[in-house]
Amino acid sequence: MSAAVTVVAVTYSPGVHLGNFLDSLATATGSDVDVVLVDNGSTDDAPEQAERAAAAKGVPLRLVRTHANIGFGQAANVGLRAADTEWVVIANPDVVWREGALDELLAATTRWPHVAAVGPAIITPEGVLYPSARAIPTLKNGIGHAVFGWIWPTNPWTRAYRHDAQDPMERETGWLSGACMLLRRDAVLALDGFDPQYFMYFEDVDMCDRLGKAGWQVVYVPTAVVEHVGGHAAERAPMAMMREHHRSAYRFLADRYTGPKWFPVRVVLRAGLEARLQLSRLFGRVREGAALRQRAADLPPRREG
Repeated sequence: MSAAVTVVAVTYSPGVHLGNFLDSLATATGSDVDVVLVDNGSTDDAPEQAERAAAAKGVPLRLVRTHANIGFGQAANVGLRAADTEWVVIANPDVVWREGALDELLAATTRWPHVAAVGPAIITPEGVLYPSARAIPTLKNGIGHAVFGWIWPTNPWTRAYRHDAQDPMERETGWLSGACMLLRRDAVLALDGFDPQYFMYFEDVDMCDRLGKAGWQVVYVPTAVVEHVGGHAAERAPMAMMREHHRSAYRFLADRYTGPKWFPVRVVLRAGLEARLQLSRLFGRVREGAALRQRAADLPPRREG
């Protein structure tokens, strides 16, 4: 029987998280699933252990090695091209699926016929709802969020960008977190997949923005819930990852404000992001950004039937 969906996890020495991810996937859907692990040069043997465990259980799992850390987006593209299903999940291996979560995402594709990206509600291990469905960054909301988010989390630019004022409900959105998203494979590959210019961070923003501009819907489905540990890769080299985050933020905005008339704005933008990066080296509060609201309890109930 052919699989209904392919689940691609991009791994980079994921440790015990990968086993938890795969174990939870068993109750996330009642459909047949292909699993593809795209490994970016792990040294902890976790992907190989998962491959051996799957073979022992007769579970379909493929391990594809890139033999180097080529970045999240490029590895995701490897997984997309290895899949042969219409729908493909791209996920971090430190996600834990709640029961029925993948079925909820798949069900949403029938309610939104022009959807190409579907994302779940993401909660932290402490049970806090992460704002994983946000507006596309612009000069206005992006700069306002970057400048004021860490000292004034409820500022209007951060609220507009993160949709903090909205209750969790199924809706169209600007972009979804790449920690876990369900993608229409043909729509993504028609855009040449994730942009390899983004090594880490903003590849999900860029993809959702391009899908939206191509006429596809990007939909948030909070009846599907996953828990995301987060940060296990960034913890190995926090400042390098912080620099990568700021570099990707600049690239995203600079790519959308091109040409001579925007040159002064790009200069100011680059200088401002560099200043924020230096502040983040000195002050943890800047590095942490805007505080999350405590909003796990008001998630909508899972659909039945």
